[in-house]
Amino acid sequence: MREILRTTDPVRLSWLTALLADAGIAAVVLDTHTSVLEGSIGAIPRRLMVAEEDLVQALRVLREAGES
Repeated sequence: MREILRTTDPVRLSWLTALLADAGIAAVVLDTHTSVLEGSIGAIPRRLMVAEEDLVQALRVLREAGES
């Protein structure tokens, strides 16, 4: 797995996960549990991960969506 994004914005994570899924790329969000436990201050970012073989295509999809 490779990290393609780190953010504290859950809406952005949801949007990007859906965008990648639409392109046929499975994405996993890590650190959700830790982020929830720390409370609402948003200090711990969540990581958006994809499989190594999907990395190039995922980065292209994000770049085309203006998320690079």
